[in-house]
Amino acid sequence: MSEQHLRASPISATVDFEADGVQHGFLRLPYSRDDSAWGSVMIPITVVKNGEGPTALLTGGNHGDEYEGPIALFDLARTLDLAEVRGRVIIVPAMNYPAFQAETRTSPIDKGNLNRSFPGRPDGTVTQKIADYFQRVLLPLADIVLDFHSGGKTLDFLPFCAAHILPDKAQEAKAFEFVKAFGAPYSMKMLEIDAVGMYDTAAEEMGKVFVTTELGGGGSATARTAAIAKRGVANVLRHAGIIQGEIEAEPTTWLDMPSGDCFAFAEDGGLIEFLVDLGEAVERGTVLARIYPVGRTGVKPFEVRSKMKGLLTARHYPGLIKPGDCCAVVAVPV
Repeated sequence: MSEQHLRASPISATVDFEADGVQHGFLRLPYSRDDSAWGSVMIPITVVKNGEGPTALLTGGNHGDEYEGPIALFDLARTLDLAEVRGRVIIVPAMNYPAFQAETRTSPIDKGNLNRSFPGRPDGTVTQKIADYFQRVLLPLADIVLDFHSGGKTLDFLPFCAAHILPDKAQEAKAFEFVKAFGAPYSMKMLEIDAVGMYDTAAEEMGKVFVTTELGGGGSATARTAAIAKRGVANVLRHAGIIQGEIEAEPTTWLDMPSGDCFAFAEDGGLIEFLVDLGEAVERGTVLARIYPVGRTGVKPFEVRSKMKGLLTARHYPGLIKPGDCCAVVAVPV
């Protein structure tokens, strides 16, 4: 183990992870700043434990502008009945709490992207310290990890639950069983374009069952996507045997992201016009969008074409796009 990981985390929990009962508290991270010399970042956490059984670690707000997860988890923390629980549920509705408060993807303190900061450092930036605490304290407690995501302010997704293709096929199979149980309208075999430093990777490398979501976007949540999140987290807890009851099954369409050809990136910036809506079928070569240069009139727009046949699964959200931005994602129905 590296010298840095022999150091204790500066984060202290006001809850006891081993005590039975319902506890609402905080992960307190000292943060000295201009307006509070001995200040702290106070990350809300709930622990519900009732005897022996599996542990579910439920997280949202890994990126601070994604809201279905926080909505579902703040609600669950308020309503989960101790008598219904067998095992332990650890709920952190807003992992990157500074980003969540600022309504931004990354932390306003250090610009840290929590989902690219693992394994973190106990002596690093605020974001690195949060990642380190999850890496060394919370993830080792978990059997199943559900981390909610959506598109934030810059992407919009078909609502799906997802897991990754893994070298350990038994671990992979368990993850996809939980994806099926979640019961989103779409279920994804997901490809990451940048897996280095991700919470997902940290959990999977520990052998944990890890599932995630993309439930919408545009920097807000709808009644439909919030309901999908609430129903899905309850289904995950039922499938884990932590709470009782029948899984509320909904029809799902399975999708696969087989290669990097799923992604289309903008090579020019400007005003974007989508010619295909989310969920519509496309062919290889279909024009997904036009990007109009906005510096002058009369200029031919740049066309963004699909590299494969499938369904439009994600799209850039704001009306203006920059070179290098992800413009669209196409996935293949299984």
